[in-house]
Order: sequence, then structure tokens, then C-alpha cells
Amino acid sequence: MTAKKPWRVAIVYDFDGTLARGNMQEHSFLPELGVNSKTFWNDVKAAARKNDADEVLVYMWHMLELAKEQGIRITKKALTNHGKEIPLFDGVDDWFRRIDKFGTERTLSIEHYVVSSGNHEIIAGSKIFRRFKNVYASRFIFGKAGEAVWPAVAINYTTKTQFLFRINKGIENSWDNEQINRWVPMNERPIPFSRMIFIGDGGTDIPSMKMVRFQGGHSIAVFDPESFQQSPKKVYRLIAEDRVHFVAPADYSDGSQLDVTIKGILARMARDVGYRGPD
Repeated sequence: MTAKKPWRVAIVYDFDGTLARGNMQEHSFLPELGVNSKTFWNDVKAAARKNDADEVLVYMWHMLELAKEQGIRITKKALTNHGKEIPLFDGVDDWFRRIDKFGTERTLSIEHYVVSSGNHEIIAGSKIFRRFKNVYASRFIFGKAGEAVWPAVAINYTTKTQFLFRINKGIENSWDNEQINRWVPMNERPIPFSRMIFIGDGGTDIPSMKMVRFQGGHSIAVFDPESFQQSPKKVYRLIAEDRVHFVAPADYSDGSQLDVTIKGILARMARDVGYRGPD
């Protein structure tokens, strides 16, 4: 008898505050420039207000301006090297192997994606980059001299939802606007929203969380357990406002609350597509 083809499932992650602590520029990029991270983000917000500009575009511009002032070249290789310094949350190193195995045992083919406002080039240097089927993140255009000269892609809180539809429709790029706008029957889309899990830490993730939830998928808000006491109201509000299904500490260790929650969701997905194993 022919083996049954595994059902594709997408787990989509934000990056900063979801898989790694803090903002990725703060770990080595800003220190190399001698810039205080709080000052950097305050300046970004002020410039965005002054110019009525998108905050993601402004932070990317500000990175280039500060580097130019310091005489530091921002190349793809330099940004990728900064990715090596990103501190991941507990359990992330081994998470993908464990969750893939869990899915395989239940006729599910787990695909991992990132949709982030952070820098693609920095994420590319992280030790977990190879675990993702695709990373949709803000990127630079690099000139003939190899230096970043202009934003190529800027992903903000609303445009994140566009990339969820790209995953849903099987579009593996950021540029094809014709295919993303083409109508495709729900039952012909490679990964329906009902087999999608979105994990984020709030803020820029809220539209994505709510959209996935209302499209029949699952949304999970995570928080840094070391800083939770500083802003618990933000986490409580996500549930109170019906944005997410679950809230959990960003601990990806085996047996953690997040681990148990996601495995429970995957087990239910497997049951929905016909798996009848010993769960």
C-alpha cells in the first residue's frame, strides 16, 4: 500500500522577543558603533514622528546613517557576523529537531518560517537560520561596492500579514505581487491557515496573531520570563482582546508550557487529518 503523504504544517515565528531576547541590533551592531540602544530607538521614533514615516524604514535608514558617521562599512557579511551574537531563548537550539520528529510521527511535515521586522542579513548569521524553510524579514539592497545602500524590503506590523498569505499560497519570494493577489480556492492552497501556528511577542505581531486566529489557525503570544513583571498588562490584554489562543513564557525546552501547548495543537491537527495514533 502506498504510504500516505505527510500533511504540511507551518509554524511561523516572529524573531526578536520570540526566539531571541531583545532586538537583534542591540547585541553587537549598536555596541560596535558605540551607540546606546535606548537612544537609538528613541531617535528612530522621534524621526518617524517628525517625518510622518514608517518606523521600520526609519530604523534601517538610521543604521546606515550612524555607520556612515563612524566610517564603518555595512556589508552583507558584516551584518551576518552580527547574527552570531544573538542570544536565543532556552530550548531553541534543540526545538526544531524535537518538534519535527513529533510531527513526523503523526503524519505531519512541519515547516518553520520567520516573518520579522528585523534584519534578514543578521538573522542569516544565527545558528538556527538553516532550520527555516524561508525567512521573510527586512532586507537591504547592496551596491556595487558591497555596502548596504537602501532598504529592499521593510516589514512592519501590517505588512507581516501579507507574508502569511505568501506561506498560505506557497509563494517563496517578496516581489511577486501578481501571484499573491491571484485568487486561489482555499482547498488548493499548499498550507491552509487551519494548519498554521503563529508565535509572536505582541506589538508588531498583533495583526498577524488575530488574522491567523480568525482564519482558523492558532496564535500564541510568548514573553521573556526575565522581564515579564515589567509589563504583564500587555500580555493579559492579548487574551482579553481575543487576539491569541494561548500565552506562554518563551521557553522552548522539552516539557515547557510552550512545548506542551504546541504539541497539543499539532496532535489535534493530526487527528483532524485522520491520524489515529496513541496520543
